[in-house]
Amino acid sequence: MIQVKELKYTYPRKKQQTLRGLDFEIGAGEVFGFLGPSGAGKSTIQNILVGKLQNYEGAVHVFGQEMKKAGVDYYERIGVSFEFPNFYGRFTALENLNHFRSLYRNRDAEPMALLESVGMSQAAHTKVEQFSKGMKMRLNYCRAVLNDPEILFLDEPTSGLDPVNTAMLKRLILQRKEAGTTVLITTHNMQAAEELCDRVAFIVDGEIKRIDTPHNLKLRGGERKVRVEYEGDQGRSSEDFALDGIGDDARFLELLRYRQIITMHTLEASMDQIFIDVTGRSLV
Repeated sequence: MIQVKELKYTYPRKKQQTLRGLDFEIGAGEVFGFLGPSGAGKSTIQNILVGKLQNYEGAVHVFGQEMKKAGVDYYERIGVSFEFPNFYGRFTALENLNHFRSLYRNRDAEPMALLESVGMSQAAHTKVEQFSKGMKMRLNYCRAVLNDPEILFLDEPTSGLDPVNTAMLKRLILQRKEAGTTVLITTHNMQAAEELCDRVAFIVDGEIKRIDTPHNLKLRGGERKVRVEYEGDQGRSSEDFALDGIGDDARFLELLRYRQIITMHTLEASMDQIFIDVTGRSLV
């Protein structure tokens, strides 16, 4: 679906490259995440893939076509949701969606059905200027899928959403994946990346430092140990045990037999910790 080879990009009047020779492929129906600190190049990659930036070096093929040759038909096949959406503030939510829907040849999506899917049917006739950021983000998702896109680009899709609406949007994204849509996500939300993405790429200073499934990254970054928390004679205690040979570990078996186990879990790394380890920066 998407093939990128030796992608480089330098902004006008800048001496330093923003992207420094990126190579990656994204398959049809895959949810792929670009992770990294601000200024790492994530948005630049997305802007190249959606056709906003043209003067790059290397090869970028989407739908089998070099992006520099992409025409207006390309935009009939993709949907884009930016982190800071622009709407007509004096239009209602429904009026905004009807307007943007009119720009596409494919008009199968029903704006009211989309608003209902994100829990905003009651706000359909409310002017957007009255919306909170979370409401605008939900409306932004509706706008991005008006044309039932084959590729969906989502920039910080859960930004400004409460836990209930975050869970709802994740469910909608996974439904898109199940229907065969390819989804590209840029985010600082490591939990969302882990729950949604088949694979992620960590971008640092314009380079891909690590690319793999969240599961493999967590295993690689953690320890092959199990931590057991149990009720001891002096209150709650915990002990760590190596996974190798754990079935023959006398102390481990003793705890299982004679102690009340509170929790037991492996010590794989968290996505937050992987972000810090790979980028050398915090998530703040």
